[in-house]
Order: sequence, then C-alpha cells, then structure tokens
Amino acid sequence: MGRSGGHGHQGALRAGGNLLAGLLLVGLTGCTSDGTARGAADASASGPPRRSASGTPAPSGTASSSAAAGTGTGTAGPGGGSGAAPLVPELDERQQPRDRAGARALLARIVVDQDAFGPEVRRSSPFESDPDSWPVLGHDCVWRTEGLPPDVLATSTRQFHVPAADGRGRVRIHATVTVHRTREESGWETAHAMEEVLRCPNQVLRAGEELKGLWGASLYLGEQLNGWSEDAFSESGQWVGEGSGGPQRYLWSQGQFGPVTVAVAGKGADGVTAETLNALVVQGTSRMMYRAGQVLGKVSR
Repeated sequence: MGRSGGHGHQGALRAGGNLLAGLLLVGLTGCTSDGTARGAADASASGPPRRSASGTPAPSGTASSSAAAGTGTGTAGPGGGSGAAPLVPELDERQQPRDRAGARALLARIVVDQDAFGPEVRRSSPFESDPDSWPVLGHDCVWRTEGLPPDVLATSTRQFHVPAADGRGRVRIHATVTVHRTREESGWETAHAMEEVLRCPNQVLRAGEELKGLWGASLYLGEQLNGWSEDAFSESGQWVGEGSGGPQRYLWSQGQFGPVTVAVAGKGADGVTAETLNALVVQGTSRMMYRAGQVLGKVSR
C-alpha cells in the first residue's frame, strides 16, 4: 500500500516495534549468501502467513534523522551496539540509479518471487502492479490510484497467496519495492506512513475491503532492536473483506536502505497464527533488505 501525505509526526508511537524489529534482525543475521532468511524459512515451513495491502509500500512514521539527512551508518546492531555485525552497510552512492531504466533494473534485482516465502506460496492474479501507478490515501481515508510522484523512479508490488487447506483460510501477501531519486526522498516516503495511521486508523482499500484499528511503530537505525534498516516501520490492525470470514490480522513491515524502500504486507486467515504471519512477513522483508544491501552497499562489493 503506497503512502502519501504530510511529513509525519516526530516521536509518536516510535517505541512499539521492538518485537518485529527483533524478528527482522534474526531474519537478516540468518541470511545465506543468496539472501535466503534461514530462521524465517524454517518458521514458514510449518504454515503460511502473509497479508496484503493494495498498492505500494507503507512508509514509516517519521523520516529517520540519519536517513533523511543522508548520514546512515553501517555499524549499528541491536540497540546500536558497535560490536554487532554491520547489517546495514554503508551506501555506495555511485550505484544509485539516475533514471527510470536504471531504477527498473535495480527493482528486478531486489523484488522477490514466491520462492522467498516458502513452498506453499503461489502467485496471485493479477500478479504485478502497473509500474506507472501509485496509491494515495485521500482525506476521506479511501485509497485511490494516481500516477507516480516526481520523486519515485520506479515501483513494483507483487501479489501472492497461500491457498486455503487443512482448515486454514487463504492468506494474502503483497511485496513492494520502491526506488526514489535520493535517500532523502526515500526517508520521506518512510515518514508518511505514520501520518496516515494517525490520520486514518480505519481505511478503505477498495469497495468491500477495509483496514480497521491500525496502529504504527517506527524505529530509527540503532533504536532498541532496529539493527536492520535505516528507518523501520511496522503497522498492524485488522482487515475485513470478501472471503475473509470476519476480521483477520493485518501486518505491514517496511525498511529503508538509501533510495530504496522494501515492504511486505499480509492479511491473515482463519487457522493462521500471529507467529506464522509474522514469520512470513519477516522472511520477505529481510530477503529484500539483504538484496538491497548487496546491490547498493559498499561493504558488499
């Protein structure tokens, strides 16, 4: 789900994301050389969880002071300790794309397919969003689609699902990568999400599909357990729509590295635990963050 709006709210709800941040940290430290998140992959084998929002990424509650200023570091671990492995490498600005063609080539190297989530996950139809569209949350808290804003070079949202089986409902997943022109613009995209959650805790995705009781949490790199992203944002609540069987869990997790944001959203289902849903969201997000670091980070070259 893409985000648009004001510049966010400093300090609001920034401390609530430790659990998801910790899970993402575990996912990244368990990545293999090809970007597979070992710990999350093991968790996903037991069950399928993910949910989706409709559109591009859900940004973070406030632009990270380091990200928005272009001063992100590569040495923070859990709680910012200096002894931890550099999960966020130093950005190599020479590798940043300068035009739409370069941005789309970068997207292709970061965005994931169904194998990132486990053997039970399938592509949905439609599978990939229109590359020239951008979701915008209106003042009436209804999502609409517009053209790409000037600061976005390229974006892609892919839709997946875990089929209903064995008494478990259908789980929906969206994975999004967005490439901005600069790190500062990426930081502001991350910032807009918190403003949207505070402004619209209840949102209409489309006719007959809604998100309810949303709350968000954002952590800068080095805050509490965020050692995996320049600015991490998570959003949770409930979703209601056709085939949902009633209110179900909803989760969005987003991270930022340089000009890139990555995000995974999941909509739960009957018979799917919160732990299973979390594991799938973490697996997709950590895989894409790992790939972004490999492509754009100095230490990986």
